[in-house]
Amino acid sequence: MSESVSTKMDGPETKYEGKKLRVAIIGCGGIAQTHLAIYKKMPEVEIVAGVDILPERLDVMHEKWGVPREALFEKWSDMLEKIKPDAVDVCTPNGVHCAPVVDACNAGCHAIVEKPMAMNPDECRLMIAAAEKNNVKLSVGFQQRYRDVTKSLIKARDNGVFGDILFVKVHALRRRGIPNWGVFGRKELQGGGPLIDIGVHMLEAAYEFMGCPKPVAASANCWTYMGNKPSEVLSTWPGWDYKTYTVEDLAAGQIRFENGAILQIESAFATHIKEHDHQDWEAIGTKGGCQWSTAEIFTDYNGLMVNTNPVYIGKNDWETIFQRKLQNWVDGCLKGTELDASGYDGLAVQKMLDGIYRSAAAGKEVTID
Repeated sequence: MSESVSTKMDGPETKYEGKKLRVAIIGCGGIAQTHLAIYKKMPEVEIVAGVDILPERLDVMHEKWGVPREALFEKWSDMLEKIKPDAVDVCTPNGVHCAPVVDACNAGCHAIVEKPMAMNPDECRLMIAAAEKNNVKLSVGFQQRYRDVTKSLIKARDNGVFGDILFVKVHALRRRGIPNWGVFGRKELQGGGPLIDIGVHMLEAAYEFMGCPKPVAASANCWTYMGNKPSEVLSTWPGWDYKTYTVEDLAAGQIRFENGAILQIESAFATHIKEHDHQDWEAIGTKGGCQWSTAEIFTDYNGLMVNTNPVYIGKNDWETIFQRKLQNWVDGCLKGTELDASGYDGLAVQKMLDGIYRSAAAGKEVTID
């Protein structure tokens, strides 16, 4: 970690006193651009390298973000050897999460990887083992836990408002929202479709709210009925590559936990629902229930059944929650503070995703180890 120097941000030139975290970006596409915009506002971070197989993305790293040409690479192995960063931020497709994280950790680098953590639980375990062996920080990019809505409901849970959490229902649905960019429709590169892409966000936040009980079984099914066919229906994202589409349009499943609680999830890129996009979860406990998107709480008070409707639900915009998750990781790397979303959190979520896909493939309930 290098001594800091003057840093020019959106405003006047500023100076950061202390150590800078020298970060390399692996995978410089869309989500990396979001990360880079946040890092630009963090004087304790210096972007020292970029890795991507597409030259035009490396051009953006140089032209927009000022990374020197000699610090841009097609292979992360070359970058790790020549640049020797303090940390890496992995923003590649899911199938390219495990290998760069393992290699970076073995090179002594801290790492953050976008959600989902990997393609399967075994890859997650390899990543965790590499981080622990080399005494570096490993975080997973779950941002929904950083919304004020999520934090408020967790605080209410800790205060006993809900009693024991019995049942949670998770929705991550689009009416016609198959991505027409990237490789989101290719199972061999992503590991799955909407469940592993958008369902993982709601699943992780709901699971955190539940207090992270141990999952023991999954029962589910997956269906593909739109994405692998051409469509003449008007939609926000037309023209996806249906010829290479090998993931599910809709996944629906149930997770049973060791404490007896149940979580149900439904996730879709394309399905017939009322709204264009429906991302939410609801919970029922022995003393109360809630809805995540509105932070409403349903309970009993003074002999009456009461619904509480907050006047203000805090900061829940994308910039705020991305800043919070990246700041937590940066602080962990520089100060040794605890990570909110560690590799073990990523593994727990991956086990549930894996259980749902395995159950759908087997046509029966499966156990989760």
